[in-house]
Amino acid sequence: MGWGNIYKRRMKVCSVALMIYLDYKALQQREKWISKTKGATLWESAHERNAKRVLSLIIELEGLWVKLGQYLSTRADVLPEAYISLLKQLQDSLPPRPLEEVCRTIQKEFGKSMDELFLDFVKVPLATASIAQVHRATLLNGQEVVVKVQHEGIKTIILEDLKNAKSIVDWIAWAEPQFNFNPMIDEWCKESPKELDFNHEAENTRTVSKNLGCKTKCDDNTRADRVDVLIPEVIQSTEKVIISEFMDGIRLNDIESLEAFGVDKQKVIEEITRAYAHQIYIDGFFNGDPHPGNFLVSKEPPHRPVLLDFGLTKKLSSSFKKALAKMFLASAEGDHVALLSAFAEMGLKLRLDIPEQAMEITSVFFRSTTPAKEYHETMKSLADQRTKNMKVIQDKMQLNKKEVKRFNPVDAFPGDIVIFARVLNLLRGLSSTMNVRIVYQDIMRPFAESVLQGNINRGPMVNDQWVYDTPAHSDVEAKLRQLLVEMGKNNKILGVQVCAYKDGEVIIDTAAGVLGRYDPRPVQLDSLFPVFSVTKGITAGMLHWLADTGKLKLEENVANIWPEFGSNRKDRIKVHHVLNHTSGLHNALADIGRENPLLMADWEECLNRIAMSEPETEPGQEHFYHYLSYGWICGGIVERASGRKFKEILEEAFIHPLQIEGEMYIGIPPGVESRLATLTPDTEDLKKLSGLSSRTDLPSSFQPDNIIQLASVLPALFNMLNIRRAIIPAANGHCSARALARYYAALVDGGVVPPPHSSSSKPALGSNPHIPKYPVQSSPKKQKGSRTKKVAAAFRCRTNKYEQTPQDPDQDIVSHSRNTSNDSDTGLTEVIVSPKKDNGGKLFSNPRIHDAFLGVGEYANLVKPDGNFGLGFKRYRSTDGSLTGFGHSGMGGSTGFVDIENRFAIAVTVNKMTFGAGTGRIIQFVCSELNIPVPEDYSKFAESGSDAGKPLIN
Repeated sequence: MGWGNIYKRRMKVCSVALMIYLDYKALQQREKWISKTKGATLWESAHERNAKRVLSLIIELEGLWVKLGQYLSTRADVLPEAYISLLKQLQDSLPPRPLEEVCRTIQKEFGKSMDELFLDFVKVPLATASIAQVHRATLLNGQEVVVKVQHEGIKTIILEDLKNAKSIVDWIAWAEPQFNFNPMIDEWCKESPKELDFNHEAENTRTVSKNLGCKTKCDDNTRADRVDVLIPEVIQSTEKVIISEFMDGIRLNDIESLEAFGVDKQKVIEEITRAYAHQIYIDGFFNGDPHPGNFLVSKEPPHRPVLLDFGLTKKLSSSFKKALAKMFLASAEGDHVALLSAFAEMGLKLRLDIPEQAMEITSVFFRSTTPAKEYHETMKSLADQRTKNMKVIQDKMQLNKKEVKRFNPVDAFPGDIVIFARVLNLLRGLSSTMNVRIVYQDIMRPFAESVLQGNINRGPMVNDQWVYDTPAHSDVEAKLRQLLVEMGKNNKILGVQVCAYKDGEVIIDTAAGVLGRYDPRPVQLDSLFPVFSVTKGITAGMLHWLADTGKLKLEENVANIWPEFGSNRKDRIKVHHVLNHTSGLHNALADIGRENPLLMADWEECLNRIAMSEPETEPGQEHFYHYLSYGWICGGIVERASGRKFKEILEEAFIHPLQIEGEMYIGIPPGVESRLATLTPDTEDLKKLSGLSSRTDLPSSFQPDNIIQLASVLPALFNMLNIRRAIIPAANGHCSARALARYYAALVDGGVVPPPHSSSSKPALGSNPHIPKYPVQSSPKKQKGSRTKKVAAAFRCRTNKYEQTPQDPDQDIVSHSRNTSNDSDTGLTEVIVSPKKDNGGKLFSNPRIHDAFLGVGEYANLVKPDGNFGLGFKRYRSTDGSLTGFGHSGMGGSTGFVDIENRFAIAVTVNKMTFGAGTGRIIQFVCSELNIPVPEDYSKFAESGSDAGKPLIN
């Protein structure tokens, strides 16, 4: 091809592209001044007009543009009908090349005449495509074959077309920044030239055929990851000619013949989808061009799909294949953390923190296919979702309309994902064209799971790093690690941390397993586990800290602290009723899960609902576990009593004094996602609840039958990043076992802060970045009731919220503030908290703080006699019934507790949700090794790990 023809070709492409662009832009402007009915008619005419322009250009230029047209013709899910109906003719065949040209190429490639190669060669081609022409023939040995012959001069044309396509994409990205297809065209420019070497295609065909087992018969037809397709055998190839086995089949777009042969179109497309899932997730080597012309359906029952044309293939590294599998499964599970982890592993970087939008986009990516007739609804849904996402970005980045159009939230886009995305889009278009509905998540899940579960299942046997490699602090820890390996082999734990203090010193600090079912990264000592109701023990400590510093009294009416709370017969509920689970609000907000579980993430809404709720029993009369309402009642008390935000009090009371920055949160901040463990339910353990009778200590909405349902849905809900970031003081604490153990080690010694954590534990406790900033209202709500003058002064203070009190004379919290708002009506003040310079003091000054925790001694009249709870903490008893300590467990198995007499504190965090069996074995083992009485709650678990009693849920 001469330079003159190249120039004319480029000008033709650019002029048609510009013509189409201006046509649509003009219609966009005109649409503002006409009715919707007339507008719809004009759009249909424009689509028809421009589709003809595209088709005419493609037929004239051929080359790469035919491939583009074939791709567009399959996108019935997102393109107007006018484009589909016109461009689908490109799937059949282009005008044939002269037979002389075909024979010339064959003879040149093989160095033999046609008669020396073939007994018969059919002159009329089976098909003419963008790169080659296909003829049917018979070899000298009588075998029926197809001969694929590359067009003369096509290499020059394809390479030039790629340059032209790149220029158009660059121009579109400049004119309409929201349509930036540069990553796609860059990858296409890299991969497309490989199609021009038919030796490469022949090898690809053999590889895929072997991977899919096309020449072997699978006896197990029940396997979810089986594939039943045909691929023609390659007989001979050169750079420009490939000879393959002939397979008689029906083209996918020949609907009439498919129906005549009784072909189940749904089954065929599902099988094709399975074949691609196998190629992508199991093999990491897949065909990147699944347009309808590259498939046949066998005429012989069971009418298996025939896969053709492996010129464009993509090979994935093992790590990228796993990242793709994780991305798919994270999308299916709604797991923001695993999704962001997958992005990082595949090299996809976002410019800003938009996890919810990332999840929505990925969910759209893997959405079920829709028939072509639902095109308009699909397009409207996608457009609405895009508008919503761009609005979030605009608000977050404070961009104007022009700026947001040019803002690209993606900082780095991996080329390997482009062909993968193209395949999914082509498969989606294929199913839409065939008017069938494919649920990707059902079909692809077994293949994606097999990639990750190969690394996760039986981890200790194949991974010598399954136990995190740090020096053991004691013989007990060394033995415990052996137990954890055994439990891992038996699939009793997925990921776990254990930390214990004895006499103020660390004796155990270990981690093992992986961060999640679909996240094979190892658990480390600073990994953050969601611990459910373990959070209540931390929240209870905050109320005791406020009482210790004189900001509230345990005997005080909650309404005196929080006036709005006094409505609907709650005026006699006292702080100690809340801590002892006897306030009568045990079912308050229990229906929030049925109404909208995401409302749990709305802190102010939940506080308002709690304030308006009505008790079911009189305060102090009945004990029912307040499994969810407890946190919001306590949270409201904390904020009203202190005049500060909930998280501020957590920081001041415990995080900074204990030096556990970055490893204990109630509502995680952005930036810690890479350290988060993901929850998964133990389905076998769930079955144990079905036979249990009702429990009198639990509210009606939290009986075993309800718990089974909750345990099934809670992992998915609490794996969501917006729930993890919310303040839910009863349930969404995130911490490491060593941070939790250090908290309880301080409590067991009456609030004395332990010596610095062990230096052999790496990374060092408290070494993670942790600089919280809290906006607080400069004009707090007016408080009513007989509050102390100091508390009232705390509410009036606008900048320095850290009030000094006589009960805390050594307080050395440094705070400063600055006005961060130009809006005089909001007047937000940002308070930045600096930790105490000296953490060697005590968290509590009350010498009888243990009595307060347990509800004994002078605090006995504040709790229900002989109940399971003291004031906020679960009472732990030995098997003889004597009180030994306090703590709190959570649904799923995480726990933290102390043995007072033995100055022992332990914390266990797990991500595989059981009802105590695994945790029970760990507690039993550690206590027996140390000759410490095993708490009754854990003594019921036999050495085998079975649950012989009631489940551990609080």
